[in-house]
Amino acid sequence: MTGKERMQTTLRFVEPDRPPHFESMFELEWEAFGLRFPDRRDWATFTPREHAAAVAQCLTVYERIVRQYRWDGLLVYWPWSDPAGVAAAREAFPDLLVGGVVGGALWCIDSIHDWEQFAVDLAEAPERLHAEAERRCRAGIERVTRLTAAGAEFVLLPHDVAFNTGPFVSPAQFGEFVAPYWRRLVEAVQAGGAYAFIHSDGQIMPILDHLLSLGADLLHSLDPMAGVDLAAVKRRTAGRLALMGNVQCNLLQDGPPEAIRASVEYALEHGTPGGGYVFSSSNTIFPGMPLANYEWMLACRDEWLARRARGGPNG
Repeated sequence: MTGKERMQTTLRFVEPDRPPHFESMFELEWEAFGLRFPDRRDWATFTPREHAAAVAQCLTVYERIVRQYRWDGLLVYWPWSDPAGVAAAREAFPDLLVGGVVGGALWCIDSIHDWEQFAVDLAEAPERLHAEAERRCRAGIERVTRLTAAGAEFVLLPHDVAFNTGPFVSPAQFGEFVAPYWRRLVEAVQAGGAYAFIHSDGQIMPILDHLLSLGADLLHSLDPMAGVDLAAVKRRTAGRLALMGNVQCNLLQDGPPEAIRASVEYALEHGTPGGGYVFSSSNTIFPGMPLANYEWMLACRDEWLARRARGGPNG
């Protein structure tokens, strides 16, 4: 199977030859390859020629990541929300499922700068919150449309809507101020012929039914540090919403190796059966994470798959 075929198969809730793998971001390019993405602060000042050269520089890094770690999909996380980056990646990686990212299009934790005012508006000025949600959503749909027109085969819509202790608003408020707008973003992605992937960290279980109602194709993160149990989520989402993630990021940061192995095997054991699962960390491969721990995560996966192929125990 190609990576794209592997992704498409699992998104149909059919088990591929192995669970597909990629990460929403990999930011250890210097540690792994001695390469750097272009400085993000420079993009706004690039001429068209400089922009094209920077996209090519990104593709050089992506090519090394994809080849070294056998990725099946590629989220073009840099340049961020850039149609030219997506189009170039589609051409460079025809055997991968290639997508773009659109964030900042909803009320979520990252979009609130004055929590006291937000709390007051929830109670006293809901129309103000709806007006801002509408503005953000419309702008997000415009970005989605540009990405799908450029050839994005999926669009990730990352919006952190939960802390480790629970959602940032009550489930009822989530249903009023967040879910309808997120649903419109999902529909815009799918109308463009792409898969809609959604992301949130944190304890999402109180709003899982709302997340299911969005009609998305895949939910990313499944944060074990917040107590999200992949097995419990899959029982509620099987056949309706594919899942990605759950390998615990603080263990990838700090170890020990046997705890990483246990997290990998739990994710694979409960995510793999019946398809609908993409193997990954519970967030990103972020700066400062020991590269050896990510590579150990993949080695543990390969050992688990080899045992499964032999018909041995996988726990």
